[in-house]
Amino acid sequence: MSSSAVSEDADTGPLATIPVICGPTASGKSAIAMWLSQRREIVLINADSRQIYRGFDLGTAKPSHDDRARVPHRGVDVVDPTDRYSAAQWSALAEGAIREAFAAGRSPVIVGGTGFYISALFRPLWTQPPLDQERRSALQTSLGELPTEELRRWCVALDPARAHLGRAQLLRALEVTLLTGTPLTELHVAHARPPAFRASYLLVDPGMELPARIAARAAAMLDAGWPDEVRRLIDAVPANAPAWNATGYEIMRRHVLGGGGGEGELDRGAALDRVVIETRQYAKRQRTWFRHQLEHDRVQRLVTDAPGWQETVDRWITELETMRMSAEHAR
Repeated sequence: MSSSAVSEDADTGPLATIPVICGPTASGKSAIAMWLSQRREIVLINADSRQIYRGFDLGTAKPSHDDRARVPHRGVDVVDPTDRYSAAQWSALAEGAIREAFAAGRSPVIVGGTGFYISALFRPLWTQPPLDQERRSALQTSLGELPTEELRRWCVALDPARAHLGRAQLLRALEVTLLTGTPLTELHVAHARPPAFRASYLLVDPGMELPARIAARAAAMLDAGWPDEVRRLIDAVPANAPAWNATGYEIMRRHVLGGGGGEGELDRGAALDRVVIETRQYAKRQRTWFRHQLEHDRVQRLVTDAPGWQETVDRWITELETMRMSAEHAR
């Protein structure tokens, strides 16, 4: 890995480099972050677009209350399930949390697998080219009639780096790409304005073991009461609330909804199988994003549970802290 805890920007001066623990879902990111929290005074900043919603806990593998009591977490339980939450809002939250952590003498560590959030922080601002409003309105109407998976197939062809995102983001990517002739991902780079921070990535991935980890975690979620959580949420949260778009939740709705007080359309086994398939598909899209979007010279790769992983994590974070302290002393 080639990394720098502070880099120079022509407009903003030295930029602090922020450690980011990222990777596909179920790869073990949170466990590594909690291990690190036992050895450093840190603040964990959640970069998971599903964990921002209050009440959607088990199916999003949200940090436990005990974990949140042991180490400060930011970006968890941020909004109600009916609220829409953008990457720009998350970026503003993360930037504020980073500055608060530094002011409190703690090291901020970003943890999560939502690439769109991470990109919004470290490639945060861009100037959108003008769009023809009449064509835009017509295109929004046409695209809005398509199912989400059809939109995703279009995005795979036109802007694959964004194909893992949710419906609203897919619509946005296709709209801008079709109207400008340039993928939105490329426009972000071409029209970017200076970021506030730089990133150093610890990319966590168990390799061939990921499907088994996904299956084991999904089964554990059901055993822990995920169906009961969904039953409670159905009574309290409208079916069109954005939070229901989290991976697996629509499947669990089909599992618990039905007549006669029993299981719904899908029995437990069928529901579990479909959750596993959907989660594997999501993990595949995440891997694609990380492979193409991260700055390779700023990535430290870590195979989950590989021998000596603790030493790798410790070296990675120590290098960043040492270089940051040296830069601050020099100033």
